[in-house]
Amino acid sequence: MMSDFRQSGVARKRRLGGVIDMETGYQAVRSRDARFDGVFFTAVRTTGIYCRPSCPAVTPKRINVTFYASAAAAQSAGYRACRRCRPDAVPGSPEWDVRADLVGRAMRLIRDGVVDRDGVAGLAARLGYSARQVQRQLTAELGAGPVALARVQRAHTARVLLQTTTLPITEIAFASGFASVRQFNDSIRQIYDRTPTELRATAEGRRPGAAPAGVVPLRLAHRGPYDAAGVFGLLAREAVPGVEEVTGEPGRRTYRRTLRLPHGVGTAEVDEPGPRARAGGWLECRLRLADLRDLTTAVQRVRRLFDLDADPEAVVARFAGDPVLGPLAAARPGVRVPGAADPHETAIRLALGDPARAGELADRYGDVLPGGPDAGLTRLFPTVQTIAGVEAPAPARELAAALAEGAVRLDAGADREASARALTAVPGLDGRTAALIRMRALGDPDVLVPAAGAVEPSGPADAWRPWRSYATRLLDPEHAA
Repeated sequence: MMSDFRQSGVARKRRLGGVIDMETGYQAVRSRDARFDGVFFTAVRTTGIYCRPSCPAVTPKRINVTFYASAAAAQSAGYRACRRCRPDAVPGSPEWDVRADLVGRAMRLIRDGVVDRDGVAGLAARLGYSARQVQRQLTAELGAGPVALARVQRAHTARVLLQTTTLPITEIAFASGFASVRQFNDSIRQIYDRTPTELRATAEGRRPGAAPAGVVPLRLAHRGPYDAAGVFGLLAREAVPGVEEVTGEPGRRTYRRTLRLPHGVGTAEVDEPGPRARAGGWLECRLRLADLRDLTTAVQRVRRLFDLDADPEAVVARFAGDPVLGPLAAARPGVRVPGAADPHETAIRLALGDPARAGELADRYGDVLPGGPDAGLTRLFPTVQTIAGVEAPAPARELAAALAEGAVRLDAGADREASARALTAVPGLDGRTAALIRMRALGDPDVLVPAAGAVEPSGPADAWRPWRSYATRLLDPEHAA
């Protein structure tokens, strides 16, 4: 059964109706297989604790174990998070990037903070379903509804702020998205079995006050190997002057960019991982936010940009038997497809086709970064509403108008097939650019971008599914490291 997961953990989990079977799950726990972290959670009846499958604690007896498809389901059943393995900090399940159905779209929106901003009604409206339908589908597959799933994210955000900042606890409660201090206190005690004050005191080497004022330091986890050279190299080549910059030498680079967020603006900087980060499976990130309510959203957008929820083991396994892709995937086992911190911005940049032209557009029409320049960062990329009404190359202007009017949707919960059809209707937008937008701005892992001299699958047309975007990265020299 373990070999099934190597081929496609997503498919395996879906066949089982969203709940992992006992044999597969228990083997993963016994072998402490980190590939399953975020795919399911292990709850132990005798301790009342739930863990990630790779938790280094003593392996529980099979009779005492229950598996849950989400941390929210484990918490709803009365389990608290393990203090040792921190299951709330695992990478997100790769299933939510692959799936295009209601549950997949809902999970992407919840991760982006939509429930905290707009409630369940707002989530349902974006999905085009009733709130009752969304509740029923999520509960059936994940054992928890949208409110419980969002609560897990709020608690994780609160833990990060408690352990990395000196903000008063009251401010942290509301910045994390809780409606009241009492709700905040009750949730923290239930999930972590500690008060907020006690949780703050356990900051393991990253004591409050260690970070500069206004900075939230984070470790963004990923599963499996990570092709940092390829990701940072691509981001450096594509960097838009004033909006982004990459500093340092290969192997020790830092990527920085401005962020336009729901409640304000911010900046993010991410370090190319050194030996310690590579061994630990994380990227060091620092966020500066005008409004801390944007923390959850900012984290998820950086995660999408760096493709941190991918399943590289499944990608390598899928391509292993292919005579062309097999050797390429083996040589780059952690290949990633960088996504978008702002899907509208990414789409316009792809339509322009040149970072320099995008920089000129940003310099002329982008908002100045509040508070003045931050090293090489000076501006926010202009909104699509602005671009639609100014002098810009026709494809970019037409695309901006379609995005501004809602004719094309690229948000986290967009229907990918509908968006793809809408992109083909944009005047002047060629098929290759439309495919790149679907791959990068929508974060679709299964897009084969046409390119001159591109290699076709050696077997059936769907031989590279559901990872054709990764095949594009491996095959196309323009997107290679």
